[in-house]
Order: sequence, then structure tokens, then C-alpha cells
Amino acid sequence: MSLQSQFAIPNPIPARMKGLNRAEICDVNFTEFVKHWNGRADARPTAGEPVLDGSALDARGFLELFESQLISRHLDLMARVLRVQNKVFYTIGSSGHEGNAMVARLTRHTDPAFLHYRSGGFMAERFRKMPETGGKKLDPIMDSALSFAASKDDPASGGRHKVWGSKPLWVLPQTSTIASHLPKALGTAVAIEAAKRLGHAMPIPDDSIAICSFGDASSNHATAQTAFNAAAWTSYQKLPAPVLFVCEDNGIGISVKTPSGWIANRFQNMDGLDYFFADGLDLANGYGDVQKAVEHCRRTRRPTFLHLKTTRIMGHAGTDFEIEWRSVEELCAVEATDPLLRSAAIAMESGLMTRDEVLALYEATRQKCFAAAEEADRRPKLDKLEEVIAPLAPYSPEAVQQEAQRADYAQRRLEVFGSEAKLPENQPPKHLAIQINHALHDIFAKYPETLLFGEDVAQKGGVYTVTKGLQKAFGPRRVFNTLLDETMILGMAQGFANVGLLPIPEIQYLAYFHNACDQIRGEAASLQFFSNNQFANPMVVRIAGLGYQRGFGGHFHNDNSITALRDIPGLVVGCPSRGDDAATMLRTLTALAKVDGRVSVFLEPIALYMTKDLHEHGDGGWLTSYPKPDEAMPLGEGRVYGEGSDDLVIFTYGNGVPMSLRAARTIENKHGWKTRVVDLRWLVPLNDDYIREQARSARRILIVDEGRHSAGVGEGVLTAIAEGGYGARPFQRVVGVDTYTPLAGAAFLVIPSDDDIVAAADRLA
Repeated sequence: MSLQSQFAIPNPIPARMKGLNRAEICDVNFTEFVKHWNGRADARPTAGEPVLDGSALDARGFLELFESQLISRHLDLMARVLRVQNKVFYTIGSSGHEGNAMVARLTRHTDPAFLHYRSGGFMAERFRKMPETGGKKLDPIMDSALSFAASKDDPASGGRHKVWGSKPLWVLPQTSTIASHLPKALGTAVAIEAAKRLGHAMPIPDDSIAICSFGDASSNHATAQTAFNAAAWTSYQKLPAPVLFVCEDNGIGISVKTPSGWIANRFQNMDGLDYFFADGLDLANGYGDVQKAVEHCRRTRRPTFLHLKTTRIMGHAGTDFEIEWRSVEELCAVEATDPLLRSAAIAMESGLMTRDEVLALYEATRQKCFAAAEEADRRPKLDKLEEVIAPLAPYSPEAVQQEAQRADYAQRRLEVFGSEAKLPENQPPKHLAIQINHALHDIFAKYPETLLFGEDVAQKGGVYTVTKGLQKAFGPRRVFNTLLDETMILGMAQGFANVGLLPIPEIQYLAYFHNACDQIRGEAASLQFFSNNQFANPMVVRIAGLGYQRGFGGHFHNDNSITALRDIPGLVVGCPSRGDDAATMLRTLTALAKVDGRVSVFLEPIALYMTKDLHEHGDGGWLTSYPKPDEAMPLGEGRVYGEGSDDLVIFTYGNGVPMSLRAARTIENKHGWKTRVVDLRWLVPLNDDYIREQARSARRILIVDEGRHSAGVGEGVLTAIAEGGYGARPFQRVVGVDTYTPLAGAAFLVIPSDDDIVAAADRLA
């Protein structure tokens, strides 16, 4: 039968007008359609012959794809039935999208895949790519059932979420519903090519491509648009980026319809994206077009957009009763486009299967899915807090400290800095910006897989010249500028981490991080948790921030909003106030990335970059010597000034440290109090035990927090003190005001000052 005749199903299903349970109706539709099929069957093709005349899909391939479609469908049906019995906890289904199995068949299991939630067909088919290990073949039905049941035996997330994911299959678990996985998919494609240019050995083949699927509604999201723009930008720059964007167009997002023709009109003429269309409702007809898109992406290494026609039946999820907001006539029309009906017709038209064989396979697949679900329900669940959070923030203190102090790259250091005399530890004391620069040179010498990138970081050396000379020393492949897009900067960082590189992205100002926060909160920092520590995104994100800039600033350049960072589970945030601390802290952060796969933020106080003096002009009190390369700062360890002084203890960080030290001198002269200043240095997670130990002997306590009054670091310090039993000590908080930062001198009205600290001490007298 020619492909031209395949667009009409010979025996249209009856319009089943009644019934709230549309999943049950779709189930009945299939069996009734097959039972009453009376079309002509061709001679049975052999395994390697086309399933139908003119099709690029052979008979064996079709049979396996059809089975993958059935697995996906019956997982959906099983979930709807067992959810009401509290045996399944996730009912967003793949029904209507089963054609994405073609993408899985035509790609490799070593092509990193970032999938949206309607990917049951893709996963079932990709499992075929894996050879048997130890005589045992991976089972897509059982693995999926364990995930649906939130069992801790779930091989993807360990029972933490229903995710499509598999370490052996290179499917990185996603929880995204708003296309926030697109930037890191593109970043992975860019990273594949970058790693090749660097000669870095990757865990995947050099000609791999990154696969990223999403719905038509999600394509409108700002995060998706930034990925498409960046992909087009790479093409314009003639930079290879082999990403296959798979837009599974079902024409609706929950209940909001996508305008007819929108996806095609929007993307088929987008410069820099190579557009392909394929019919995902018809395996015989769509296979060749999917094949063209995949081969084009792999061959040209260009961003490729595959517009895959799908549909959505059975609603968005089990709780979506479409009959309440969608007409019955419309539902019946959509259900008549069910791709499994077309696949059943192909099976019978081609002579590959009889009606009885189709029905037998359909029912056998149903039984396998229900049996797996019942077994999964009997498997253990997460029932201890320690189990739940185990993969969230892995930490190996001894191994991290050993790695941070490792200094076996002396010859490379000499090459980078020029001579023994020019080594930074042999130089006079320097200010913060220079010591960070020296530390970055050291890290690049130690780790050849390190990359640094962001806006203006290369030739210019950053807005504050902190990265000056790095590109000259290590080349444009390791230090480079990006387009002005914080979302893509952090997306690329995740991509580089995925292929084994060590990224140090720079976000130019803390205020700019808020634009892209979810790339850390929802993506990078969550990956270890939702993959049960199978995958990680090790990186150190440098962010210039905090207030007190003079002659330049305003809201975007004097941002003291640290709350967005404190709210991210698993994140580490370090904030040095002086140069030597910056160097030893950076060594620990990179070791955390290397050893435990952690995501961290190195928050650099802009106003202290060039600060040289502490008490008076010319005293050099804030210059520090560079620590030798075998010195590192343990995670959570603060620095104490005035050890043993108990009359007043001041807890602070960042700009608050030199302010508090100046205020302490005034307080001692005024009240005679011996004052201890505690630089927390580590802001996330706060070291509660360390804070309590410092508070134990304090007669009075001051908390100096340059962040805002609400939800700042100071609240965390105060909570630790109170929960430690020291809340009755006289205390004061000196904090910023809950407002945006104004320009010029008015900025200093809303953030703490030396005088504010002294005044707070007076109130404790």
C-alpha cells in the first residue's frame, strides 16, 4: 500500500459520546477498532523489507516501535487505574506522543537526552539500545513502574520523583515543566564540540548529539526562547552545536490551544535553526523524516529543530477531566487520531500481524504493566528523612580537603606565573581582586579541564579586571566571552559539567542572577537529588555582588539580595572578605566540585575588590599575602578576629567584616568592651554548630548583615543561636532595609554603616 493512502484509517472508530473516563474510552476504541478491521492485508514482509511501500521503516523496526508504543500506552492506562488505589503517584501520560519512539530508535543510547514528561515511547525504545549486562536485560516496564510507585528501588531517582532517567542510557532526569531543560541541552551540545577541541576525553563518543524534547506550549516559554536564540547565535558564529530540538506538537498546553500553524510558522524560517517536520502519528510515514533530521544534526553539527506532529488523548493528567471544559465532539475527533490506531492498521495492512496477534500483544503488554506495578507497590518506599536527602548534598570532608590541598602541579605554576620570584606567594600583600585573579590562574594550572566564561571576561578581563590575563595564559578555548544571557551562561555550565569539564561561569552582577535563578535552583542543584546521585553538575559560579560601591551602582550594581541563594537546597555559597580567604575558599569550592559533584557560588564583594586600607588611609590593613597552594579553607570554617574576647561578639560577613572591625575599635574606646568579630565566610549552608560555639561565651551579641531585613543571612544566624539555647543573651541586629537600592549617596541610607554598628552596641550597654 502506498503512503498516500495511509492518511485515512479504513475503519474509523465510532464517536463515543458518553463517558467521563476518556482513558477507558481510548482503551475500548483500540480493541474495537482492531476487532472490526476489515482492510486488505499485503503479503507479510521480511524483517529487512519496508513495512509498507515507500516507507523508510523496515518490518522489524516497525514491530519493535509498535511494541514500544504499546508499553508507553499501557503504563498510562495502568497509572490511571492504580492511582485511585494509592499504588501510583503520577498520571501525566504520554498517550498521543508515542511517536517519539522513532527519535529513540534513530539516535544512540550515548546521545545525552533531556526529555519532557510525555516520553514513555522514547524510553521504551531506547532500552533496546542497551546490551544485556550480566545476562540481564534492562526492563523499561519494571523500571517505569518503580518510578510511578515512588519506590526507593526506582533506578532513576530512588523514589524521589517520577522522572524519565537512566544512567546507562544517558537520559538525564528532568523535572522541568516549563522548558528549563533546553539551555542545558544546548549547553551539552556546545560542550561536546568544545571538549573535542580541548582534547578532553569524554564519557560519550565525539560525534554524539544532544536530544531535547518539549511540547508546543513550552516552546513559548522565555527559557525555551533563550535556548533557541543562543542556538541561532552559535550558528551565526559558525560554532558547532549538535542539538536536536524535538518539539512534540500536540496543539494544546493543559487547556490552552496553540494557534494552528504557529510552530511551523515560527520555526521553519528561523535563521540558524535547521527545520524538519515529521508525522509522529504515523510510524511508516514519519520515520524517514525523523531519520533525515537526526542524520542532518549528527553530520552538520548544527542546531536542528524537529517538528514532530503528535496529539494528546486522555487529558493532561489523570486529574484532568477534559469533558468538563472540552466538547464531546472535539474529544471524539482527537481520539480518532490516536497514533496506536494507525500503528495497528499498519501492522495489519502490511501483513505483519493478524487482528488476533495485535490484540494478543495489546493484552499481553497490559498484563506486564499491571504485574510490574503490583510488584513495584510491594517494594520498599523512602521512609526515613536521611534516605530522602542523602543525594542532595554529598560531602566527603577528608577527600575534599585532600583535593583542595593537592599541590602537585608546581612546574605548570612556574610556566603560568613565569618564575619562582613571580609566584603570587612570593609577592607583597595584595588586595582582593588580585588575589582572586591569582587563585584562578592557580586553579587553571591545576585543572586542565577548567573553563571560565561569561560576559566581558576574556580580553577585557571582566568589569573589574578580576579575570585579566587568564585568556592570554590559557587560550580562548578555556576562557571566552558569551552572549549577554545569564540563563544560557548557566545552561552552558551544566552542559560542560555533563561531559566531564569543570566550568567556572561568571554572572556579572548578583542582580543578573535573578533572571536565571531557576537554572541553578530547578536544574543544576537538583540533579544529584533527582538522579539519586547518578548525575551531577559540578561547577563554581562566580558572582560579583553586595553593596557599598561608590561612584557607581544603583539597584543592579549594588544588589544585597542574598535570599534567592539561601533558598536553593544543596547549594554551597562562600563569601570571602579578604584576598587570602578568597584563594583558600576557591580551592575548596573546586575540590567540592571535583570530589562530590557539588554546585557552588563564589560571592565576591565588589566594594572590597580594590580595598587596601582598614582603619585609615595608607594603613594597608586589608592587604593580604597569598597562601601557598597547599593551603585550603575547610567548608563551614569561619575566621575570628579578637579570639577570646567575650564582652561583645559580632557575627558578620563580606563588607560587614572591615566595618565591624572598625566599629569594634570605637566600641572598645567607648565602653571598654573586648570585642570578637566572627567572619562567617560560608553563607550557605550556615555552620550552626560553629555559630553556637562562638555564641556560647558571649555576653552580648551583634549580628551585622548587609543583606535585607527580611529573610537575610542574619535571620539564619539568629535562629542558630536561639535554637542552641543562647537566645536569652542581649543581642541586636544591624541589617539593610527592605527596599531596592537607590543611586549615589542615597544607597548608604539603606545599608548598614560603621556608625549603625556602634549605635547598636550602645543599645546593649
